[in-house]
Amino acid sequence: MLELENKNLETTNEENKVAEEDSSLNCSYDIQTISACERKITVTIPREEIDRYFSNEFDDIIKNANVPGFRKGRAPKKLVEKRYRNMVKSRVIGSLVMDSIKPIHSNKELTPISEPDIDLDAIDVPETGPLVFEFQLEVRPEFELPNWEGLKIQKPVKKFSSEDVDHALNRMLTDYGQLVPKDGGAKTGDYIVTRLSFSYEGKEFSSADEETIRIRPTLSFNDGSIKDFDKLMEEVKAGDARETEITLSQDATNANYRGKTVLAKFEIKEVKKLELPEITPEFLKNLGDFDNIDDLKDEIRDALERQLIYEQHRYVRQQVTNSLTISATWELPPALLQRQSSRELQRMILELQRSGYTTQDIRSQINYLRQNSRLVMTQALKEHFILEKIAETENILETDEDYDTEIRLIASQQGLTPRRVRAQLEKQGEMDILRNQIIERKVLDLILSKAVITEYPYEIEGVTEEAIDYAVAGSNKSEIHEATEEDLKAANREQLEKRELGIANKD
Repeated sequence: MLELENKNLETTNEENKVAEEDSSLNCSYDIQTISACERKITVTIPREEIDRYFSNEFDDIIKNANVPGFRKGRAPKKLVEKRYRNMVKSRVIGSLVMDSIKPIHSNKELTPISEPDIDLDAIDVPETGPLVFEFQLEVRPEFELPNWEGLKIQKPVKKFSSEDVDHALNRMLTDYGQLVPKDGGAKTGDYIVTRLSFSYEGKEFSSADEETIRIRPTLSFNDGSIKDFDKLMEEVKAGDARETEITLSQDATNANYRGKTVLAKFEIKEVKKLELPEITPEFLKNLGDFDNIDDLKDEIRDALERQLIYEQHRYVRQQVTNSLTISATWELPPALLQRQSSRELQRMILELQRSGYTTQDIRSQINYLRQNSRLVMTQALKEHFILEKIAETENILETDEDYDTEIRLIASQQGLTPRRVRAQLEKQGEMDILRNQIIERKVLDLILSKAVITEYPYEIEGVTEEAIDYAVAGSNKSEIHEATEEDLKAANREQLEKRELGIANKD
């Protein structure tokens, strides 16, 4: 979920003021506590440091400056300083800010959990005196680690039968089946092709011209669910229309419709049924280079075992954190919860993929998370803080082999090569999510090894939910404004100045 920094730099005193010295920058800090997870930090940079940074910048660029009337690198320093001070100032501000926050990241008393929220455009260098700026920082809350050894934990166990494997095989084959027209009315398990529309107080606010939906007892969206959907669609035919109400989640992306009960209308275009593919040698080869059906079933049994381990960890995590988070009464900032929701979503996806779950299973979990994001994220972040602290205390680390195993399992589920999956994770900046996943699983294994365990039979639940990736209320996020003509002119002027200085490619 989060990448926490763990370094060793002492920085506190009686007045909660710190003064850090770095080989490149000398500055002082004032740290104020806003909440358990928020700090307000004021940075003061002395005048002599500002002047030194300016001097270094000009010493660097004057050698290559192309100033009209002078040979390259021969223009007087005063002229270069006057002509290009505004451009150099932005570079100096950037360098000063970046160098000043280095000690913050290495401060073990703070343990930052996100990048500092700094508006560089709002910072200006005064003509005289020090540069003072402030920013807010999200940090891991301080807490005493509860006793986690010897916990009483219930653990689900199961020995999978051939019938369980056959059932899982049929579920897996639905992803490769073909939809064909069906005569007569629809039954549970059939599919409808429908126009979806949603209205509130008689006004339609959201619609989709064509959605293919499987009929299940529950239909879930990103921001709400319809119960008894199978009864609503019983014996429905092409040309029919059905209506029902749906109450949207309090965590819906569009705040205007949070908690509102709206009218959902389904205008049926077609009714279809699913025909599973024939398991031929060619199909097995394309599916995963399996030599025969028994090899495929072995793979499915392995996926069921991974799913059981996932469920065991999920149950254990709930019990552990219910025991350990009793004292975790600190409030988490709403902005932190909102910002981390996408990371928790991706963590869940990676965990489910490596555990061998189907696309539909994963989509159901994602919709649940989106519908209950505040509650889920609050618990998940508290769980993470505790598990991460145990990992630090017990010196639990990830290895290259751990990454290889995770990536191989994800690749197997997606039908991709491990190299391609790794490239995707690195490109999207999600390797740290994978790292947290590995660490947390190791911690849970450690807790289990020292727990008093009571086993009980694990029952595989039947599929009762159809989940689709659709937000009923849509989004009320503000649009990104296009750059104005003045913005473009300013950018062009800066590029011209850089070309004159011969540093257009240095940034």
